[in-house]
Amino acid sequence: MGIKKFFKKAFSDMKESAKAQHEVDKAEFEAVKAESKANFEENRGRNTFAKAKADAKKNWDDAHMSPAERAAKEQEARDERIAEAKERTAQANARYEEAKK
Repeated sequence: MGIKKFFKKAFSDMKESAKAQHEVDKAEFEAVKAESKANFEENRGRNTFAKAKADAKKNWDDAHMSPAERAAKEQEARDERIAEAKERTAQANARYEEAKK
């Protein structure tokens, strides 16, 4: 009888968790959809030939990078993200210390 209750509770918890995650996914999808729609309207008629050509050149250059160059570029992006995260952590810690006083 105990095992039966255990599995019933476990599956019930999984069901509730799946429902909650579905709500989160649905909300995020709607947000991305709305943002995409807004971006499209904001940029309607502004995708000039020069911009399209610049985007194509960037894609071409990215595709023809050597593996070492690509790795260096990715490492640089990671370093920037780490620095930003450390800055946010420092700000949060400062706010925490200020609130503790």
